[in-house]
Amino acid sequence: MAPHPVEITQLLRQWRAGDRQAEDSLFEILLPDLRKIAGRCFRGERLGHTLQPTALVNEAFLRLAKIKNIEWQDRGHFLAVSARIMRRCLFDHARARPSIIFLPMEGLPERVLGNQTSLELALTVDALLDELEVESHQRRAVVELKFFLGLTDTEAADALNLSLHTFQREWYRSRRWLFERLSTQS
Repeated sequence: MAPHPVEITQLLRQWRAGDRQAEDSLFEILLPDLRKIAGRCFRGERLGHTLQPTALVNEAFLRLAKIKNIEWQDRGHFLAVSARIMRRCLFDHARARPSIIFLPMEGLPERVLGNQTSLELALTVDALLDELEVESHQRRAVVELKFFLGLTDTEAADALNLSLHTFQREWYRSRRWLFERLSTQS
């Protein structure tokens, strides 16, 4: 039986307070979700990538365990932050190997792509997400789950505990916001 969202939120709060048992329970419950996120991070990656999804989950766990100042809201917030950390792990890995192309940027208008590499564009989008979070944490999470991880609308809405209609409205607004900023930078 799947844990109730309130149980996960309670575990997140206990973990933040330093409860190691809550940490163990939380990661046991959410490990399948973390593995799915890592798998999605590797969509479109080249074969023989030197970083594997399991290593990405482990690295993300280590980085999450070091973060003590996040006021966890719920499962969706945790998964969005986990996705962000996994993406940053991939960025760090790619920066060490500049020839690696790791992120498909499907759906962007041609004028936005210009002559940027996929890595340059991904880094630009990542920087813009920090700006978007100032306006709306939820919209940042929508972009991360949809744009970077490729979740379906239903999967992303479920992860964020939103209705499908609300998620789709937020995705439209977030994407418009992002494309406007990318267009002015090209």
